Amino acid sequence: MVTKKAVYSRILLKLSGEALLGKQSSGVDPDVANYVASEIKSVAGLPVQIGIVIGGGNIFRGIAASSRGMERTSADYMGMLATVINSLALQSALEMQGIETRVQTAIEMREIAEPFIQRRALRHLEKGRIVIFAGGTGNPYFTTDTAATLRAMEIKADVIMKATKVDGVYDSDPAKNPEAIMFKKISYIDVLTKNLKVMDATAISLCRDNSLPLVVFNLQKKGNIKKVICGEKIGTYVGE
Repeated sequence: MVTKKAVYSRILLKLSGEALLGKQSSGVDPDVANYVASEIKSVAGLPVQIGIVIGGGNIFRGIAASSRGMERTSADYMGMLATVINSLALQSALEMQGIETRVQTAIEMREIAEPFIQRRALRHLEKGRIVIFAGGTGNPYFTTDTAATLRAMEIKADVIMKATKVDGVYDSDPAKNPEAIMFKKISYIDVLTKNLKVMDATAISLCRDNSLPLVVFNLQKKGNIKKVICGEKIGTYVGE
């Protein structure tokens, strides 16, 4: 049997907070966290370094709260704290499977995680540790998509892998439109002009300005993380 080789040496995996929901209405489903950890563990034998950014929408959404009257800055900081909870949950699941993991936060909370320091993050990655970047960018008005793009550039990642509940990027919502067409490849500018909900416009613009490719794929299909890292043509490739 031929062993598959990684085509990327360093990746940034972007997970939504909803990825940890499972069948719950809110919070973290330990079974789902363990599934995600096992999918990440499946690439442990490959020479690939992994950074992770996870959202907080399963616990608290700043934008949703601000639209209902909460002050936006406070709401966004609450959302950042939700990402820290998710990051600690995923760290626990990964370490239970024997994967050495560090959490770094954009907002200092030294008792539970390291502050984000670029050189320290790179050192962890070089030592084979997974680094989870929590707390968004540390600033209100920026999404975790933007945080993922920012961290990907700071750690010099080869690609952002965005894990979703669907197979890739579609021209319309596949949950609402059974005739929705999936793109195998699409440019940054087309994502912006067609207003496709891949990432927010700030994140896509950052990717475009820095020629950072993005692969959108289905996390719920077992083995997909490894397939993307090994260069299999699944999901949607967003790039030049």
